[in-house]
Amino acid sequence: MRLTVAQALVRFLANQYTERDGIEQRLIAGCFGIFGHGNVAGVGQALLEAELDPEQDLPYRLARNEQAMVHAAAGYARMSDRLSTMACTTSIGPGATNMVTGAALATLNRLPVLLLPGDIFATRVASPVLQELEDPRSYDVSVNDCFKPVARFWDRINRPEQLVSSALAAMRVLTDPAETGAVVLSLPQDVQAEAHDWPEDFLAQRVWRVRRPLPEPELVVEAAALLRGAERPLIVAGGGTIYAGATEALRELVEASGIPVAETQAGKGALPYDHPAAVGAIGATGTTAANALAHEADVVLGIGTRWSDFTTASRSVFAAADVRFVNLNVAPVDAAKHAGLELVGDARAGLEALAEALEGWSADTAHCERARGLAAEWDATVERAYTLGHGPLPAQTEVLGAVNRLSGPRDVVVSAAGSMPGDLHKLWRTRDPKGYHVEYGYSCMGYEIAGGLGVKLAAPDRTVYVMVGDGSYLMMAQELVTAVQEEVDLIVVLVQNHGFASIGALSESVGSQRFGTRYRDRTGAPLPVDLAANAASLGARVWRAQTVSELEDGLRAARAAGGVCVVHVETDPLAGAPDSEAWWDVPVAEVAALESTRAARAGYERDKRTQLPYLTPRAGVKTP
Repeated sequence: MRLTVAQALVRFLANQYTERDGIEQRLIAGCFGIFGHGNVAGVGQALLEAELDPEQDLPYRLARNEQAMVHAAAGYARMSDRLSTMACTTSIGPGATNMVTGAALATLNRLPVLLLPGDIFATRVASPVLQELEDPRSYDVSVNDCFKPVARFWDRINRPEQLVSSALAAMRVLTDPAETGAVVLSLPQDVQAEAHDWPEDFLAQRVWRVRRPLPEPELVVEAAALLRGAERPLIVAGGGTIYAGATEALRELVEASGIPVAETQAGKGALPYDHPAAVGAIGATGTTAANALAHEADVVLGIGTRWSDFTTASRSVFAAADVRFVNLNVAPVDAAKHAGLELVGDARAGLEALAEALEGWSADTAHCERARGLAAEWDATVERAYTLGHGPLPAQTEVLGAVNRLSGPRDVVVSAAGSMPGDLHKLWRTRDPKGYHVEYGYSCMGYEIAGGLGVKLAAPDRTVYVMVGDGSYLMMAQELVTAVQEEVDLIVVLVQNHGFASIGALSESVGSQRFGTRYRDRTGAPLPVDLAANAASLGARVWRAQTVSELEDGLRAARAAGGVCVVHVETDPLAGAPDSEAWWDVPVAEVAALESTRAARAGYERDKRTQLPYLTPRAGVKTP
C-alpha cells in the first residue's frame, strides 16, 4: 500500500494490541497533539485521514501544553497497568523540547509513553530552517537529541524504509515491563510527507504479549528459607505489585503467613488500608507503624519497588545491622539493589511461587500482633488529623479527610509534588488497588491536572479527585481546557496556601527560614491572585470554601454537577501532618552565619550517622 510515512505510522499504531492473561486491548489508545510546521502536514494530515476513515481508530485530542500531554499519557498508562498508553505529537523546536520533562517522568516511573516529535529536514535542502539548533560539530544534531538521556528507546527516521524496524522496536520497548518508559521516534518533517510502498504485514493487526517471567526456582527456595528463618519479616509492596495485577496474590500470601505489609507511594493500595496485615506507608512519608517495623526487620521482601530514598528514608529506616533484602522485581536493575536476593520475575508469578514454597509456615504470632497494634494506633492518629478542628483556616489534613470521607471505594485520588503527596501517603485510606494515583518518582509540579485527565480517560467509570496546591496549579493548569473540550468529569480540589508549603517546611528544617517559599509582594502582603477566578476563566465550574463544612458542600455539589469542577479551599500552611518519625537526607550548609542553619547542621550530622550501606550478604553466599 502506498502511503506517506506519517499515514503508515498512524495505521500501524491503530493496529497494535497488548495481551496479558488472555485479555487483549489497544496499546495506543489515541494521540494527544499540538500542531506546528514540523508535524501539521505530516502526522497532522495522517490523523485527519484516520478520523475521517471509519476503518481507522486512533482518536486525536488537542492538548494545550506539550509537557502536560505527556503527563496525561503517563497517567493513562499507569491507570491501565502499563498495558495501554497514548501517543503525543509535536512540532520541532520548543514543542518538542517541552516534552522532555514528561519523558523523564515516564521513564523514571517505568511508564510507557510514545512521543512523536517533528524534526528538521532530513534532506537539509534549506538549512538552517526555523527552530533548527545549529551544532557546528554535526549536521545530524537537533533539539530532539535532548530526549536521548531520558528515553528508553530513541530513533530518528531519516528514510521511509527505516520506519518498519524502528516502529517494531518501539512497540517492543513499550510492552516490556522491565524496559518500558518513554519511547521517542523523531520524524523529520520532509520524511513525514514522503510516500513509500508499505508491506501489508507491517500495517496488519499485531498483538504484543506482556510476559509474566518466573523467577529462578532455586532462588525462590532460598528466599523462602530466608523468610522462614526470619523473626521480624516485613513486606514492602511497590508499584510493580499493582501493575502486575498481583494484589490478590499478595493478599493470599499474607493471609497465610501473617507477614505485615508496608507500601511505597506507587504501591499504596496493594492492600486495603484496613486489612489486618496492612501497616501503611513506609519511609520518609510513612506511618509510625510501618517505620517501627522496618526499623526492627531482619528480612525484607520488596515487591516491585525500586527502593527510592523516600522509601528507605535515605537508607536509615531499615536499621537492623544484619537486615537482608529479598527483591522480587521484573527489572534486574531493581532486583539487585541493597545486595538483595534477586528474584527476577513477574510480581504475581513470583508471589504465587513464594506462597507455594512457604506453605504451612507463618510469621511469629507476637510479631503479627504487634504490627496490628501499631497499625491501629496510626489509624487513630489519622482520624485525629482528619478531624483536627484547626482554625480559622483548616489544616491540609482536614481537607484530605473531607475528600477521603466523601469519596467512594473505587474513586481515584490524583496528586504529585509538594506537601500533598507526603500527607496523602501517610494519611489516605485507600480501599482499591487503583484508587491512589500519586506521582512521586519524579515529584513533578504540574502533573496533577494533566495526570488526572489521563486517569479519567483510562477509567471513565470512576470519579477522579485531583488534589493540587496553588504552586503546582500555577505551573500547569492548561489541561483544564482540554478536559472541558473532551467533556470529562473531573473534580479538582485546589488548595490555596499562598506559597510552597512543602519546600517551606523543608527550608525551615535546614535552617533557611522558609526563604523564597511564600507568595508575597515586596511589602510582605499576600499577592492579589485569584486562582478560583482563573479556573472559571478556563471553563470550569468553581466553588469556594473557607471551612471544612463549605468544602464538603462544594464536593457534593461538584459530584452532582458533573463536568470539570474546581473546589477552591484556603488552608493554613503552617498546620502540618503527623510526623512519620523518619529522616530524609537533604544536606545542610556545613558553615553558616545563621544560628538556625548551624543548629540544623548539628541535627543533620546526628541523623547522617543512621545511614547504612545495606551490603549484608545473603545466606549461601561466600564472603572473602
